[in-house]
Amino acid sequence: MSTLDAVPTALIVHAHPEPHSFSTAQMTTATQALREAGYRVDVLDLYADGWAPVLDRHEFPPVDGPFKPQVEQMRAVKDATLDAAVRAHLDRLLAADLLVLSFPMWWFSLPAILKGWIDRVFVMGGVFGGDHGLFGDAALGGKRAMLLLTTGGSSESFQPGGRFGPMNEFLFHIHRGMLEFVGFQVLDPVVTYGPAHMTGQQRTAALDAVRKSVALIAR
Repeated sequence: MSTLDAVPTALIVHAHPEPHSFSTAQMTTATQALREAGYRVDVLDLYADGWAPVLDRHEFPPVDGPFKPQVEQMRAVKDATLDAAVRAHLDRLLAADLLVLSFPMWWFSLPAILKGWIDRVFVMGGVFGGDHGLFGDAALGGKRAMLLLTTGGSSESFQPGGRFGPMNEFLFHIHRGMLEFVGFQVLDPVVTYGPAHMTGQQRTAALDAVRKSVALIAR
């Protein structure tokens, strides 16, 4: 557990530009379900907070020669010169027992702002590499992570033989290449398919399904 009083912490990183979207309602529902399950919930709303997603040389001390982002990340960890916003988010990530990435699927992947959060906060030397290894030996080993997402397409379109193909094929690069890479045990995703095409009653039922799914995961 992340605290002396043994209360587990969940960090939800949310990436949707509309506060009244179904995606945001889904995140709020998951937050409530986790709190009811006994979690302390920390929410990062990237759009609301104005998160800057671009990893570039301006967040590091001046360097001579070519800019190599991961080299500079490792140096910044060693010299305690990480950008203050990155350091604050990294500390919140390291303090969490469960990471939830909440987002709408755009172009079969993460919104750019959320990918940029990973670029900047999954710091080499802080969560992998340097004194840490990869996968099970990385800094987040023993912690759990899950995806909470919405799609534009129907459930049938993301099945084998469907118009788009199996959902797991689209999530593999996130599950394996981002979350497992830094040590997380990846849980089954919670997906709401095509909420924009639902009636109000169907959206209410979908949020109830999210609540139940998150409650099961939180056990």
